[in-house]
Amino acid sequence: MRITIVYSTFTAAVLLAYSQIGLADNASVKITSPSEGATLDAMAQNKVAYEVVPGPKGDHVHLYVDNKEVAILRQLKGSYTMETLATGKHDICVKVVNKGHTPIGVEQCVKVTVN
Repeated sequence: MRITIVYSTFTAAVLLAYSQIGLADNASVKITSPSEGATLDAMAQNKVAYEVVPGPKGDHVHLYVDNKEVAILRQLKGSYTMETLATGKHDICVKVVNKGHTPIGVEQCVKVTVN
């Protein structure tokens, strides 16, 4: 009987570990606009549109342009109008962060060119 209890406890621990890994996989980010490789107009008010599933470890998202944080976004689906971007190539990223504003490793980035 005792072996059965130890085995059951071990099995429960393994299942719990796998379920937590599975929960982390539920987090996702999708940048719906602009698309990868898009060309943006330097004179236009360019928007980033996104959809986020924060998962159990995430709380909200941060927007980055060229590795610089430019916005904290609390909506899980929405858009943000960026400040004017200089001409050239830019990386735009949306990252899921926790309540302490630390990225949890779930993000999407797109490369764009501004003319």
